[in-house]
Amino acid sequence: MMSLYCSLPFLFVVVCSLSWVNASANSHENFLDCLSSYHPQESSSISKVVYTETNSSYSEILESSIQNYRFFTTNTPKPLVIVTPLNISHVQATIHCSKKHGLQIRIRSGGHDFEGLSYVSQVPFVVIDLVHFRSIDVDVENEEAWIQSGAITGEVYYRINERSTNLTFPGAVGHTVGIGGFISGGGYGLLFRKYGLAADNVIDAMFVDANGRVLDRKLMGEDLFWAIRGGGGGSFGIVLSWKVKLVHVPSTVTVAAVLRTLEQNATQLLHRWQYVAPNLPNDVYSVVSISTTNSTENGERTVVATFVSVFQGGANELIPLMQERFPELGLVREDYIEMTWIESILLLTGLTNQTSEVLLDRSYKNFFLSPSFKGKSDYMRKPIAEIVIQGLWSRLLEDDARISTLNIIAYGGKMDEIPETETPFPHRKGTLYKISYYVGWQEEDNSNPQRYISWIRKVYKYMGPFVSKYPREAYLNYRDLDIGRNNNEGKASYKQASVWGRKYFKENFDRLTYVKAKIDPENFFRHEQSIPPRFH
Repeated sequence: MMSLYCSLPFLFVVVCSLSWVNASANSHENFLDCLSSYHPQESSSISKVVYTETNSSYSEILESSIQNYRFFTTNTPKPLVIVTPLNISHVQATIHCSKKHGLQIRIRSGGHDFEGLSYVSQVPFVVIDLVHFRSIDVDVENEEAWIQSGAITGEVYYRINERSTNLTFPGAVGHTVGIGGFISGGGYGLLFRKYGLAADNVIDAMFVDANGRVLDRKLMGEDLFWAIRGGGGGSFGIVLSWKVKLVHVPSTVTVAAVLRTLEQNATQLLHRWQYVAPNLPNDVYSVVSISTTNSTENGERTVVATFVSVFQGGANELIPLMQERFPELGLVREDYIEMTWIESILLLTGLTNQTSEVLLDRSYKNFFLSPSFKGKSDYMRKPIAEIVIQGLWSRLLEDDARISTLNIIAYGGKMDEIPETETPFPHRKGTLYKISYYVGWQEEDNSNPQRYISWIRKVYKYMGPFVSKYPREAYLNYRDLDIGRNNNEGKASYKQASVWGRKYFKENFDRLTYVKAKIDPENFFRHEQSIPPRFH
């Protein structure tokens, strides 16, 4: 009857809401009773990691790793319960009781989901926050590590660096990004042109399925092991930990950075960069960050492009390379800074005045632009003309784009060598670069963010003719519900989910749906962009 009411016109919205509230209250109490009785001998331990809105710590726990305050307003749906498990049995109990009482589960490791799907749902739900699953066991001799999904990238860098300054993991640039979500979406960072994605360097995993079974690579089989390395979190089950290969970094890393405004030929330089950066040696990570600033010449707003290169080696190698490949940029010796690998992470995340211990601070909120934002992404397979770049500038100079940035990341290198089907992440050979679009606003504008969201959608539409096509590709870890979504309950037909699924996964989407049908045929793990099961 409730679903019938909900399909009727606006008159019945109130009826719907009341039914939802009553159902939620009942599910909530029954869920808590179920948790206590799942393992009676552990009822006291699990009670210490269960938070409801009546707990004084509930809001603090919920907010602790929210990275986009667009999804932390008075109108944002909140979880009925937050569980911060201490052990696998707590995870199993939460899965069992959520299934039994009809609650959705959202899984959070670092809280960086661009659309808040790791801690927001439109139906009654529970959050499993993996904040206590963050151990990092480094094996220097075998150049491997077991990393739990709740660890943040900064913790991973720091703990590996404690053991060896010449080993690391190809993690994210942002130090508070959770490892679980990062690897689940593929995961690119400063080393991806040399060693591939984070997911390309996973060699085993510990996984819990919808029936509470604990599976490693051998038990789960190669199909599921393939799917979890880039097929997205929250679709197949819960990965509690990852066994990864560690990679080598030199004792000296060189960063070269220079700013150029429109008056300093930023347009021509970005046009040229498209031909240079994807063909640089694998040791070079190259990005152009584009924003606006006031011109020093006349005080009017202008576009500024920051060209950054991170090189795994000394300046004596990078200087002649850049002079040969990109002399137009006009780099001088003072633009090159030598440092350690860890120092380069601190520099690129805006933490230059901090010691490396800041990498352990998961509560650090590095709102380098604004606390609320909307993001989108594109992949480029052909260079764009200068006139197209100029059209982009005119849109960046509009009033609604005052807190906006575009990050343009060069591909090529190792990414060209890995087949599209190696993992679910397909954006490999032939990709010149990726564009990340970002617009932000202050918290006081959260009540009406539409002007900013409309602006970024307009820019995205403008770029349509010039980016990858059939499909227009997108990066899963820059999640974007604009490109398609399942319904609010997370249910979708294969055809409906294909709309967004092929943009993230291309032809790999089909294999993901078959894996889903095998591991989670009842579609328990689901959200607005989860993989639907498809049966042969």
